[in-house]
Amino acid sequence: MAATHAFDYVLLGTGQATGTLIGDLLQRGGTIAVIEGGPVGGTCVNVGCTPTKTLVASAKTAHRARTSEAYGVQTGPVEIDFERVMARMNEIRHGSRDGLRGWLESEDAVTLFNDWGEFVDEKEIAVGDEVLTGDTIFINAGGRARVPDIPGLDRVDWLNNRRILELTAVPDHLVIVGGGYIGLEFAQMFRRFGAAVTLLEHGPRIIKREDPDISNRLQAILEDEGIRFLCNATVDRVAPGDDEGITVHATVGTDGTTEHHTIDGSHLLVAAGRVPNTDRLDPAAGNLQTNDRGYLVVDEVLRTNVDGIYALGDINDNPGAFTHTAVNDAEVVLSHLFDGDVPGGARTVNDRALTYALFTDPPLGRVGLTEQQALDQGINLLKATRPMARIARAKEMGETKGLVKLLVDADTDHIVGGAILGVNGDEIINMFTAFMHSGKPCTAYRSVMLVHPTVSELMPWILDDLAPVEPDERE
Repeated sequence: MAATHAFDYVLLGTGQATGTLIGDLLQRGGTIAVIEGGPVGGTCVNVGCTPTKTLVASAKTAHRARTSEAYGVQTGPVEIDFERVMARMNEIRHGSRDGLRGWLESEDAVTLFNDWGEFVDEKEIAVGDEVLTGDTIFINAGGRARVPDIPGLDRVDWLNNRRILELTAVPDHLVIVGGGYIGLEFAQMFRRFGAAVTLLEHGPRIIKREDPDISNRLQAILEDEGIRFLCNATVDRVAPGDDEGITVHATVGTDGTTEHHTIDGSHLLVAAGRVPNTDRLDPAAGNLQTNDRGYLVVDEVLRTNVDGIYALGDINDNPGAFTHTAVNDAEVVLSHLFDGDVPGGARTVNDRALTYALFTDPPLGRVGLTEQQALDQGINLLKATRPMARIARAKEMGETKGLVKLLVDADTDHIVGGAILGVNGDEIINMFTAFMHSGKPCTAYRSVMLVHPTVSELMPWILDDLAPVEPDERE
């Protein structure tokens, strides 16, 4: 018979909400169990933000070296020491992982269980030969790469976002299935490392969540770097190719105008979305409700349908699935549990404007609604756009690719959305996120004095260009 151990708090998974939760709970007292069958730190630390942004930095450095002549700097031929690139990545991600693990193991109130856990009853989780119960349970078990139904995929040695980080050499020709955020970041970084890159996107354009003007502009930027795009592409099958490579057979185009493409690549990356790890937890045994896509259903304070169980991060049915939304989930839960006695006070997930970034170069920073979403909601919409080529600081840095787009509700004078595809867009968007959170009209933002010369100083001035969205502009 399995031994049962009772805790005040049980954390199932160690994604990025874990540090926020434990940092607070340790100050309040009580016993804490942490269950993790994989590497401590979850997706972000091990196969997400930390390693990929480290690689993005190396790729950007290579690109700057190759284009330095435009700045009057002679560097000579640029070579990639891929072994050192990957070693640097591992130094950083393993340092983060090991640091988190060391912290958990050093706390007397925390017991770390290095095994997979699954529900065996309501508020009971089996871990190896033991059963853990908790007064409060936090499910923070994340997600993983989706495996699409592609004939022949089981016959080839394909890559996902995890396995591509174990490469020991730059691919000769990397074929990518999926034109979302993960696929695009890997496409650009490996192109800059020297690989030929072909990307197939099932839809008519990349990053379909964004408005066409943003996705089309980014595609043009990446095409200028030599990345080949095939949109409206259906992968019919994949097969082993010559010299241990992979052959992708695809149909490209719409009905009546389709053509067959055969792409011979050395490596295949499948970046076709993510799925939650709920299937590994047996939520039905815990009486937990999931939606039709397998995500745990939660309310505005991340409560599941079972009292005392909360779901945080990629595994719940809130929009986002980013590290910062997971951390914010933890703050929302703590606020609920302790009556707002947390930094920032009481809050719910309804208080936040969805914000995120795509870390291509230039990056895309996004907050709030897209233009199409705003129109679909019937908002009386004003729009202002400006190319980065018209921003002095961008010209001084030689970073003129991209555009800025701001959206305002004409009836309330509130900013409802923004997109910054351009230098420092991933940082500047945070300014708009904070301003939207303040609830102030955009006229108040227009009166702010900002530092010159910067890219961000021009953001309030762009509001001077606001104009109604014309009928022929609407999708």
